[in-house]
Amino acid sequence: MVAFQSGIIAEASSDALFITFNVNLSQIDKVKAALATYPERVIQFQQQFPNADPHAVVGISSQLWDHLDHKRPIHLTTFPHIKGAEFEVKPTDVDLVLHIRSSRRDVTYQLSNALYDTLKSSVSLVEEISCFQYLDNRDLTGFVDGTENPEGDNRKNVALVGNEDTNFQDGSYFNLMRFIHDLNKWEAEDLKTQEDTYGRTKYANEEYPATEKSAHAHTKRTSLKDENGQSMEILRHSMPYASMTEKGLMFASYSKTPVIFNLMLESMIKGDQDGNTDHIMKYTRAKTGQAFFAPSNHWLTSLAQ
Repeated sequence: MVAFQSGIIAEASSDALFITFNVNLSQIDKVKAALATYPERVIQFQQQFPNADPHAVVGISSQLWDHLDHKRPIHLTTFPHIKGAEFEVKPTDVDLVLHIRSSRRDVTYQLSNALYDTLKSSVSLVEEISCFQYLDNRDLTGFVDGTENPEGDNRKNVALVGNEDTNFQDGSYFNLMRFIHDLNKWEAEDLKTQEDTYGRTKYANEEYPATEKSAHAHTKRTSLKDENGQSMEILRHSMPYASMTEKGLMFASYSKTPVIFNLMLESMIKGDQDGNTDHIMKYTRAKTGQAFFAPSNHWLTSLAQ
């Protein structure tokens, strides 16, 4: 068993399910017992379906955490409420999330069902969103998503808590947002407007030179640097979802600190010192915004004690 929940680091999957819950606190001991079994249950599915590469991550919110442990991850808080001149995102925090994924829909379903069965008498289901790979990892807007993701060993460096919080080493801060796209409005725009909005070409997926990017471009607003000029990174696992009546994106990110995500969101919604916001927000709106901590496998199994 690896120290961290494998779904945090694993490469992109073609199928995913995001399930959020609120917990009946009178059943907290049952919740603890269920969560303690999750690392082993995931391993069993990985052994049973190795070619499907199944993974699951459980995330725990700030409001539930103190019912499970007297120690807290140092940066664990609720989702931020950010309001700008044009756009706004609001917290819709819930107690728990399951992020389950694989390369086969049937395996994703079976793993989801197995984990949910251990919890269902102790929780109420808030939302269940099924996601899929669209073309060559594109958003429904037609642009490639997650091109700036860290690669190789850097994925662990970006996503996993290290020595800065030894009590919760190998955990990760998990932010989740459900966006609803206005694709009719988006598809009415010409190609140049769409590409300028992203700061990247649509079909070749080539990023604009910095000198040619609008201050409102998505790649401009989310490309932040720290005081030493180093890029501030998060590990994204976003995927589209769609029905006949609603289409959008489940934005999911993992990081060793939530500060980077919060700064990116502020850059999009409030903008820079001149008020330049992210114009991708003209074509989508955030329906949900939730913050979690995904603890190590060791922390989960220790709940049995």
